Formats: sequence, C-alpha cells, structure tokens
Amino acid sequence: MSDTGRQSFTDKAGAALKPDSEKSYLEQGSDMLKGKADSAASSGQPQSQKSYGQEIGDAVSGNSNENQSSLADKAKDALGMQK
Repeated sequence: MSDTGRQSFTDKAGAALKPDSEKSYLEQGSDMLKGKADSAASSGQPQSQKSYGQEIGDAVSGNSNENQSSLADKAKDALGMQK
C-alpha cells in the first residue's frame, strides 16, 4: 500500500505497462504530471519516514531520493519499449 499523498502502486503499474504509443496525448501528459508529482513527494519524504511497502515501491519505480533508473525503466529498455 502506498503512503498517503503518493500515487498508488496499481496506477503506476498500469501507466508503466501500457506503451506510450498506445496512449493518447492526454494520457501521456497525465502520466507525466502524476509521475513528477509522485517523484517530488518521494524526494520530500525522508527515507526514515516511509513505510516498508513505500520503500519497496520507490525502489521499483526509481523514486528512492536518488537519480537512478527504475527497475521498470530498465525492463522497458531491455524490451525496446522506451521512446
């Protein structure tokens, strides 16, 4: 379960699994804004205050207060799904 004020894990997974080529411009823009807001919330929340589930979710999505590729992005790169 995601922490209060953070994007749910199911929303993140749904956005990550659907290729951008199948999304409307509105969906792409919405995903980008939600991702940026969630990333900002992650960076503003100290690691020590995150729930265990949120720490795992942030590690998978790349929102671990560090500039690094997420596991989801690495998988997309490997499958050739990135833009």
